[in-house]
Amino acid sequence: MIEQFKVTDKDDNKRVDSYLSNKFENLSRSNVQKAIKLGCVTANGKVVKSNYKMSEGDEIEFNIEPPKEIEIEAEEMNLDIVYEDSELLVVHKASGVVVHPAPGHYTGTLVNGLMYHCKDELSGINGELRPGIIHRIDKDTTGLLVVAKTNEAHIKLSKQLEDHTMTRKYHAIVHNIIKEDKGTVDRPIARSRKDRTMMTIDSNGRRSVTHFEVLERFDNFTYAEFSLETGRTHQIRVHMKYLGHPLLGDETYSRNKHKFNLKGQVLHAKTLGFIHPKTGKYMEFTTELPKDFKKVLNYYRQNKNL
Repeated sequence: MIEQFKVTDKDDNKRVDSYLSNKFENLSRSNVQKAIKLGCVTANGKVVKSNYKMSEGDEIEFNIEPPKEIEIEAEEMNLDIVYEDSELLVVHKASGVVVHPAPGHYTGTLVNGLMYHCKDELSGINGELRPGIIHRIDKDTTGLLVVAKTNEAHIKLSKQLEDHTMTRKYHAIVHNIIKEDKGTVDRPIARSRKDRTMMTIDSNGRRSVTHFEVLERFDNFTYAEFSLETGRTHQIRVHMKYLGHPLLGDETYSRNKHKFNLKGQVLHAKTLGFIHPKTGKYMEFTTELPKDFKKVLNYYRQNKNL
């Protein structure tokens, strides 16, 4: 059962663990903290820690289940590692792979594979379920992620993400023709009140900014590059739906039909750049489009005038 709360002015700046323990007489603060550690509490759709200071207007969700210890096991996987050193690694995530363990996905995640590959060399800042994870991409989205091995690297990389200085460029194919060559979508995003698995444009949501540039136009589709200034859940997918250009293959945010047998949205995290936490030098990585993406793109290029 999921309980939902909206923070009022009287609880502004209060710790989330204290706030929730006061809401439930049968749960001690330590019980709440245990649940938080298991990822059962989110603020505005993002998993938080026990010391998270709430703000007025925050939407808190508490998945109330008896907290249970979950042992995440290392699993041998064929990881596509683009770069690795003693501080971090950059990995290319395949489609269909969940980034970290969560209810319903405790095996087969990227974290399971990273634990096998890195042994004990992953930062512990994000807890037992998300060791080393700085940022995430959706299950069916492909592309680059940076993973921290040390706590120092984790802190410095997370700061770049927070300050919007990390380069993150995505490529996607969207429905319909985008007329502008370049543009910016600056619309707040929050979790949908009708369907908690979806995100939506909401004036009470968190500021979300996506920059786009058209790369190619076809008869009824556009191939474009997207640069993230912020990193909200489903941000590109929600912003493009808002503009009337849902992503090809996105079964969550689009009802548009297509002729391809796709396993998810045609979205690829192609370029990732950051300042190395140890050397201070800027590093940038680019990966090729996946085969399914190339197949669709080549089809439209060959049949552009049909």
